[in-house]
Amino acid sequence: MNKNNQPLVFELSKSGRTGYSLPEMDINAQALEEIIPEAYIRKEAADLPEMAELDIMRHYTALSKRNHGVDSGFYPLGSCTMKYNPKINESVARYNGFAHIHPLQDPATVQGALELMYDLQQSLIEITGMDQVTLQPAAGAHGEWTGLMMIRAYHENNGDHKRTKVIVPDSAHGTNPASATIAGFETITVKSNEHGMVDLEDLKRVVGEDTAALMLTNPNTLGLFEQQIIEMAEIVHQAGGKLYYDGANLNAVLSKARPGDMGFDVVHLNLHKTFTGPHGGGGPGSGPVGVKEDLMPYLPAPLIVKGESGYELDNDRPYSIGRVKPFFGNFGINVRAYTYIRSMGPDGLRAVTENAVLNANYMMRKLAPYYDLPYDRHCKHEFVLSGRRQKKLGVRTLDIAKRLLDFGYHPPTTYFPLNVEECMMIEPTETESKETLDGFIDTMIQIAKEAEETPDIILEAPHTTVIKRLDETQAARKPILRYTKEI
Repeated sequence: MNKNNQPLVFELSKSGRTGYSLPEMDINAQALEEIIPEAYIRKEAADLPEMAELDIMRHYTALSKRNHGVDSGFYPLGSCTMKYNPKINESVARYNGFAHIHPLQDPATVQGALELMYDLQQSLIEITGMDQVTLQPAAGAHGEWTGLMMIRAYHENNGDHKRTKVIVPDSAHGTNPASATIAGFETITVKSNEHGMVDLEDLKRVVGEDTAALMLTNPNTLGLFEQQIIEMAEIVHQAGGKLYYDGANLNAVLSKARPGDMGFDVVHLNLHKTFTGPHGGGGPGSGPVGVKEDLMPYLPAPLIVKGESGYELDNDRPYSIGRVKPFFGNFGINVRAYTYIRSMGPDGLRAVTENAVLNANYMMRKLAPYYDLPYDRHCKHEFVLSGRRQKKLGVRTLDIAKRLLDFGYHPPTTYFPLNVEECMMIEPTETESKETLDGFIDTMIQIAKEAEETPDIILEAPHTTVIKRLDETQAARKPILRYTKEI
């Protein structure tokens, strides 16, 4: 039994029981040895549990019920846009013509798939205000790196080798400086002002002849719209740099404003966020990148184009940064995003933004009397609260997050952005009902009252979960990554 009195798989094992039936190998042992190096051929049977198929199914079904997902409960992760994934997307992604093709097939035999990707590129071009899009990158951070590599290639091809620095706000996503570093740049921080937006005077101070790009998103990670974005673009462009848009927050401006119209030169999108591909637990993701015309020559190859005889893969790109992912991106997520965009249409996408912003402002105003509100102004799709008031009572944001688990809610993003003390970033998305929002609001109010009256309940939380509070420092430094019978 484990620490929570739950049976382990090996304790359910009974000698002689089998939960699978495999066909006999159609290759003999000698041929197998010629294919697989001897060092990789198992000499003894694996020490696996012996269980009937029914027991295996019940075991894994029970484990799945311990997971939290958007289909099972509210998922208010700020900056992550964990909204509902319409099941029509899943149905279309499983069409034989999409699910059973192979990326190495002759393009003439997969014209439907190529047409879908081409049309998706065109839709994303229109939505972002860019001039061309690649679907290759596998996720948001991968898209960031891809965009930065194109910016780097652009400067170097122009003989501008001194541009080695990328500017990021102090409220930026952590992937921004990480992607810049991996792309070979040095990162420079620009401060936020008292209103939670980029300080223009500080931007003027740090921008210069060595500036390759400024990375930011609009609205920013505080959920606030950067009202001086046009001025920022002018400052960066006059210095010869490029403006990069982190698309994590596109859900806040979808069909209302376009990055390309704000002055951005590069944008990555998160199809698994804004465009409802399922994500979490490591994937699958998709992070297409759009660029303005002067960066188009550097897009990854191949690019899907429409030729005289149909849709083609264009590899004739001498200035391309090269392929950034095997094959042509996460095709299944592209299908889901395409289905979502076509299902919603322009009016539907506009309603997404309107309802996301409405939900966020509703929640923010309901919770403002009980938690500190660092920036008391109209927010976009998400908002930031601070637990400073509760910290004075001995209850930290981490404790509040643990207590939320007792009520069946996934906690919001905590301790990010870093420039807000005891930060809680909440994004309700447009897909949640008022009843769900009210239930979460009532729970947050109850926890605020518990912090004043019975703080020990919060400090000892969670009480109802299978796993209680972990030693997070120990878990990070000495993680248990594989099964051992001694546990």
